[in-house]
Amino acid sequence: MEPTNRILISVDVEEFDIPEEFGQQVSLQEKLEISRSGLLATLALFEKYNVRATFFVTAYWAQHYPELIRQVAAKHEIASHAYYHSSFNDADLEGSRIALQEISGQTVQGFRMPRLRKVNMQALKDAGYLYDASVNPTWLPGRYNNWHLPRTVFKENNTWIIPSSVSPLIRYPIFWLSVKNMPLWLTRHFSKQVLKKDNYLSFYFHPWELIDINAYTLPTYIRRVSGEKMQRKMDGFLSFLQKHGTFCTHLDLLKSQ
Repeated sequence: MEPTNRILISVDVEEFDIPEEFGQQVSLQEKLEISRSGLLATLALFEKYNVRATFFVTAYWAQHYPELIRQVAAKHEIASHAYYHSSFNDADLEGSRIALQEISGQTVQGFRMPRLRKVNMQALKDAGYLYDASVNPTWLPGRYNNWHLPRTVFKENNTWIIPSSVSPLIRYPIFWLSVKNMPLWLTRHFSKQVLKKDNYLSFYFHPWELIDINAYTLPTYIRRVSGEKMQRKMDGFLSFLQKHGTFCTHLDLLKSQ
């Protein structure tokens, strides 16, 4: 084990609205409850491997489960995932930060845009954030092409950017979709490359992945590995990561820069 390696696990806690991208309506209560159930499963896994993580939470979701957010905040970092997951304007940057601070009792300093859309960096800075974690520096068809951006922590407009990890050279992304759909040995292989080159790894996923979502109108690559299957995948991945570094929050990493 290399004790200098830092493992950043982040969790995007939001209304489960992804079926609406594919034409299926979901009730508000269902959107909230699926993420709540998934979050409880996530916390159980984190307890097993003593994971300290960063939770990017929508303020709207947090307002429905304030006690659960305070429970998470006792051990983990709380950061903003905007106010709502399905709509956004720049005023939501400050609004979500203030709301999450009031609920969690933490100073909220990090932000991740829903669906990793581009962030107005000046507005982010004006809203009082220290860092943004909305960059996946790879190419995902139909979503983004960020090959030109740095792979590792950098600054833009005097604000820290903490990208999701991709491998050197080919920029293989280590994120929820790749862990879900590819063999665990491949994820471990590229994770080792990242850790050897960067001395840290940043990986994110969603609590709703740990719930069986096969009943929803979703592409196979999203729903096929969910529920217990995804829990087993995450268990295997966290077990591997625990042997190769120390789990820490995004803020912990920045303090070491």
